[in-house]
Amino acid sequence: MAVKAVFFDIDGTLLNDRKKVSRTTQKAIVELKKQGIFVGLATGRGPAFVAPFMENLGLDFAVTFNGQYIISRDRVIYQNQLPKSTVYRLIKYAQERRREVSLGTSVGLLGSNIINMGTSRFGQVASRLVPERLTKLVERSFKNIIRRIKPQNLGTLQTIMREPVYQVVMVATEGETSKIQDKFPHIKITRSSPYSADLISEGQSKIKGIERLGQAFDFDLSEVMTFGDSENDIEMLLRSGIGVAMGNATEAAKQTAHYITDSNNQNGIAKALSHYGLIHLESENDFLSDDENFNKVRDFHRLMDGETNNTPRVFGLEEASHRADFKLEEIVEFIYATASSREDFAAAMTNLHTALDKAARNVQSKEHPESPLVGQVDALIDLLYLTYGSFVLMGVDPSSVFNSVHAANMGKIFPDGKAHFDPVTHKVLKPDDWEARFAPEPAIKREVDRQLRKALRRQTDESSRAKEEE
Repeated sequence: MAVKAVFFDIDGTLLNDRKKVSRTTQKAIVELKKQGIFVGLATGRGPAFVAPFMENLGLDFAVTFNGQYIISRDRVIYQNQLPKSTVYRLIKYAQERRREVSLGTSVGLLGSNIINMGTSRFGQVASRLVPERLTKLVERSFKNIIRRIKPQNLGTLQTIMREPVYQVVMVATEGETSKIQDKFPHIKITRSSPYSADLISEGQSKIKGIERLGQAFDFDLSEVMTFGDSENDIEMLLRSGIGVAMGNATEAAKQTAHYITDSNNQNGIAKALSHYGLIHLESENDFLSDDENFNKVRDFHRLMDGETNNTPRVFGLEEASHRADFKLEEIVEFIYATASSREDFAAAMTNLHTALDKAARNVQSKEHPESPLVGQVDALIDLLYLTYGSFVLMGVDPSSVFNSVHAANMGKIFPDGKAHFDPVTHKVLKPDDWEARFAPEPAIKREVDRQLRKALRRQTDESSRAKEEE
């Protein structure tokens, strides 16, 4: 599967516990951008909060207020404000129960200092430090604290709500979620904190916002990779092509994700991107090739069996024969895809056998290479050159196709967390669910269809220009 867009939650994901974006994460984002991959944020935070991150990191999009407000670096792409009547009813509900609320506007989350503290990184970290057995006690204590707080001024909130409101954040424990939902069946409740709830329009979510962007910028949810750590990330992790839960994520988020990476303090984002072959985590002993495809394949080998080499070496006859067998299998697949019938395929295979015998006679008539290493490199580079030549003659750009195949290969890890190999050839085997989850053919078809459409548009434009010149 080719990845065309990557989206990060902010708190507990993009930011470490010092509220910083690590240098490793910054470098990873740069690498993604160089590959033409869209990079964005998907957060419960508002547009004013995310704007500096977009500017400093060169991000393309931000899905804010849990999908209610979507921006690029230069414009508002989508906005869906809550009805004034709903906002007013929520304020009255909160006031009656001595609950504080904040209103999410385009300029920020306004209203409650308590919520600002609770949704801060300090509040989120503190909540994760509470042992599970003490959760109920903390909830009860928090309720008692809130009940003693002077209720907010209704007039102040009514002044704020003169502006469009896209999200309401209410102080409420997890146990109160169902009560609020029963009272307001036409809103959606999500949360990133145990002590506050995000209230948005029914049918909205982070993943819905990402889907809107995909429709506008030509990518499918299956081509999206998402990162998150909280309840409001679960749907996003579940429905995206690759959902990655941080090592510090809630258990619910981890159970939903396709992959669990390291924590936000231990370069979890970069490690997951490397796992899926989108970036390269540099090793002290590794050289970095100018050929990005080489670097990706090395990441694959490192993931599978750790067998990579930084010093040129010659293949032994048995190993070289196995490598040649792999290539021969792909050549046969190439012919099979070309043949229109079994009879055509059989005839083509006869010709292949003849060509193989002829090639053997030709090379045997030559002087044996003085250096086996030079001879092997020469043959392999000619094979690579011929492969590129075939793509040239087909009119197919192989870059995105290669990425799809690479992503599929990186998925050949079995449930035990290890790669499995053929005992004789050492070829990497495929898990039982690999075809359903990682087979590259659908992504290859989408990419080839895209290139065909692009070529047809180009031909149409050229034809139109020619007619205008006449």
